[in-house]
Amino acid sequence: MELNEIRSRLADLKTAHLADADQRLRVMNSAIRPLQTGLKLIGSAYTVNCHNDFLTVIKSIQEARSGDVIVIETQGSVLAVAGELLSTEAMQKGVAGFVIDGAFRDTASVRAMNFPVYAHTFTPMSGTSKRIFHTREVVECGGVEVRPGEIIFGDDDGVLVLSLEEATRLIPVAEEIKARDERVLARLQEGVSLYDLINFDEHWQKIEAGEKSELTFTVDQG
Repeated sequence: MELNEIRSRLADLKTAHLADADQRLRVMNSAIRPLQTGLKLIGSAYTVNCHNDFLTVIKSIQEARSGDVIVIETQGSVLAVAGELLSTEAMQKGVAGFVIDGAFRDTASVRAMNFPVYAHTFTPMSGTSKRIFHTREVVECGGVEVRPGEIIFGDDDGVLVLSLEEATRLIPVAEEIKARDERVLARLQEGVSLYDLINFDEHWQKIEAGEKSELTFTVDQG
């Protein structure tokens, strides 16, 4: 599956669909939260390593390709490594968004830009611009490993990291899950009980008996 197709098909999915397709996926921890809800973040990872200094982040914005997501490991920084100015520059250059395992600032201004930013925390205090760090190397962000070029997919529920192989394998499964969920939701909106659309009794009895079982939908899959 080509990258453009991956991006297009992910745009119609939720992170929850991918997580249901494979619960072993790399999911950034819940401390990495979106600055603004209602936006999706999809792109290839341009990785950055820095600490309380944004000089290398400026470099990454200049080098990133349109559609890249700048993923920043800050080694526990307490000072902001990006804000309104860098977000404006990144947006104008076609960068898809930021994921920062560290601090961000100028939140109100950037929220009004509709530019996807995920961060660990926020502070008015800016980092320095005096130290050179690494780009395009493996980083740890939100508790998971991110390799340059991997797919970053974020929405209000959080951020997933996918290899190209994982995306190619799991997107069709996630699309089936989405279609099933839509059928279930339609039945619920018709007044059907969720209880009647799942194998609750059978599943409960097996669990109670110490047997293996899976809670599944019984709604028509056609």
